[in-house]
Amino acid sequence: MDHFMHPRNVGEIPDADGIGKVGNPTCGDIMAMYIKVKDNVIVDCKFKTFGCGAAIATSSMTTELVKGKTLEQALEISKKTVAEALDGLPPQKMHCSNLAADALHAAIDHYKCKKDGWSCPFSKEGTIPMAGKK
Repeated sequence: MDHFMHPRNVGEIPDADGIGKVGNPTCGDIMAMYIKVKDNVIVDCKFKTFGCGAAIATSSMTTELVKGKTLEQALEISKKTVAEALDGLPPQKMHCSNLAADALHAAIDHYKCKKDGWSCPFSKEGTIPMAGKK
């Protein structure tokens, strides 16, 4: 409840190294995750979320979990990691933790595409259309 009532790291990083945007067509939640990377470590992470309290809380918690982690460590963050860090989520809200992890992973993928000059399967901002759709 604390991360819903007092979300951390809300906003954008204007010069973000990676941006991941995801959405769930069933519930209408939309998340954008912004990361700043230095020497393979995520030094800053912010989010903007349009959605329910669980979507806001999972986004906020994800930004807290990821700061100071290497990219490889950050990729290990899963919906279970996020839900456990919030002391659990109701089953009908678990998709929110999925979206938060998906947004983070999309931001990391976007960063890697930009850094390595890959042909990125995402749009210029790391968007994954309809992520989380079952």
